[in-house]
Amino acid sequence: MKVDILLGLQWGDEGKGKIVDYLAPKYENVARFQGGPNAGHTLEFDGIKHVLHQIPSGIFRASTQNIIGNGVVLDLVIFKKELEDLAQFNLDLKANLQIAEKAQLILPTHRLLDAAYEKAKGDRKIGSTLKGIGPTYQDKIARTGLRLGDIKSSNFKEKYDALIAKHCAILDQYNFEYDLAPLNKAFFEAVEYVKQFKIVDSAYVINDMLNADQTVLAEGAQGSLLDIDFGSYPFVTSSNTTAAGVCSGLGVAPARIGEVYGIFKAYCTRVGSGPFPTELFDDTGVRMQTEGNEFGSTTGRARRCGWLDLPALKYAVMINGVTQLFMMKADVLNIFEEIQVCTNYELNDGTVVDRLPFDIEDPIKPVYKTVKGWNRSLSGVESFEDMPQELKDYVKLIENEVGVPVNIVSVGPDRTETIVKNEVTVG
Repeated sequence: MKVDILLGLQWGDEGKGKIVDYLAPKYENVARFQGGPNAGHTLEFDGIKHVLHQIPSGIFRASTQNIIGNGVVLDLVIFKKELEDLAQFNLDLKANLQIAEKAQLILPTHRLLDAAYEKAKGDRKIGSTLKGIGPTYQDKIARTGLRLGDIKSSNFKEKYDALIAKHCAILDQYNFEYDLAPLNKAFFEAVEYVKQFKIVDSAYVINDMLNADQTVLAEGAQGSLLDIDFGSYPFVTSSNTTAAGVCSGLGVAPARIGEVYGIFKAYCTRVGSGPFPTELFDDTGVRMQTEGNEFGSTTGRARRCGWLDLPALKYAVMINGVTQLFMMKADVLNIFEEIQVCTNYELNDGTVVDRLPFDIEDPIKPVYKTVKGWNRSLSGVESFEDMPQELKDYVKLIENEVGVPVNIVSVGPDRTETIVKNEVTVG
């Protein structure tokens, strides 16, 4: 058996949580492979909206085992609150959730450092979620970080105090004010709380699952254009959000990768700072933002909105080896008589290209193709055949440009508002 991957192809917020929840019945196991509480995976069903930050999105399926992989950076305080919030749904969390002992821990001072660094950048801030993600990955690479398995050590408090002292010295250099006592108290309460759950060597767990012919879905966070290596650097996250991150984030070999499901919106959004070639600054962008309720599920910040960017989408498909596409939020474009699609970029020297340049922060002019919108509600649409011809044509245009089939079209936030164009192949 192979690991199938579900990941975002834009700047995050593509709707991965909904699709993981939708696909979960096809899988015995769902595993998060990177990111941390900066993720906000939204699921909506039975009239209730759920936002998960660190817990895999298969948690609401009783038959699905959920694994938090070693590539995740884990904030135990937020984790504790997430689990407590789920208590009302009578989920067997102790049975259905496993956590990698090699996952890096986000300490209270990591969040403080995040805020201090971002404040010091001024106008050049990257739009951090201020969850301590970057500083935690910094400590991981510097080999000074703490991992979940360390909480079992007899000298954990000593290790913790030593790292906290280093962080405080940096914070003092930034003249950053903080009160550590309540943060430390909440952290150690969360440490004791998490000990009741299965803390495992996730690489062995997942490979044992594959060897037993169990199905595994790897769930990504953020989006491909935020990848630390291949995204719009330096306005990126601190982890590999692409398919390559699955191997290091879960401990599986490249040969064990199966289907790669790429999630994208029918348009584009971005939260925080950074280049965005198709961003709209006019009333059209405001209408798109309002219709799509484009406000971050983690930060609450308004998302910047723009038309679909095909060069960026093709790039993300290429670097991930995407085999199937899922288009989200098609219903947001219901209000437009005409839709613009970016097919190329015009560079400063007048050259027209269909590839992402090295630095998309330099002003580049999107070259648009105008297509007819469907300009009607998709409420009540239950099959791809029932969809307006203009929407079918829009999907066909994307498939022709990208070279990968669009197998699912989402027409609303609820679990039931998911239209299958072609049956989803499981690896």
